Amino acid sequence: MTNNTLLEQLNWRYATKKMDATKSVPQDKLDAIIEAVRMAPTSSGTQPFELIVVTNPEKLAEIRKAAGDQAQITDGSHLLVFAAWDNYTADRIDEVTDLNVEARGDLPMLNAYYDNLKNNYLPRDTEVNYAHAARQAYIALGVALVAAAEQQVDSTPMEGFDPSKVDEILGLSERGLRSVVLLPLGYRDPTGDWLLPMKKVRKSAETMVSYVD
Repeated sequence: MTNNTLLEQLNWRYATKKMDATKSVPQDKLDAIIEAVRMAPTSSGTQPFELIVVTNPEKLAEIRKAAGDQAQITDGSHLLVFAAWDNYTADRIDEVTDLNVEARGDLPMLNAYYDNLKNNYLPRDTEVNYAHAARQAYIALGVALVAAAEQQVDSTPMEGFDPSKVDEILGLSERGLRSVVLLPLGYRDPTGDWLLPMKKVRKSAETMVSYVD
């Protein structure tokens, strides 16, 4: 890829089906992708998820088994696991409040805003709160996909795995987290990826975009 506009990068990327196990993503490119995830927008700035970067071969092999034997998990050099908060709690929201106060000053509006957030979130059902947190993780996943393309790093977003098993493998439940989506990072294997030579298929703008003027 010689050009680097955003649309060209998005056209270059695809859900890589076969990765070259001999190639590893350099640390600077990994760091750029991770920083993009950290900078991703989330509802009320809560960032209600954590990113687990897995390179341990034994853990990767276990996760591969829990993910339908998808080879990208072990052939890629890094596996990003997006793990959402299992619930919103007063302590977690207070930590967000403290970060805002530290950066912006002890403004009455900040405390009032996050107090109102607690009043709205804490009485809700745990699964409702988890689902909301998981949606924030998906926003970050989208940013990660674009960041990986910008770094010319291949990636494959995966929902096809057993979250409870991945949670157990990584000890996420004890940390109040639940795995949401996986993102192996690596480099495509041009000789073994059946999808690579195929034309990218997307709906036309006319069929999926409408305007309300």
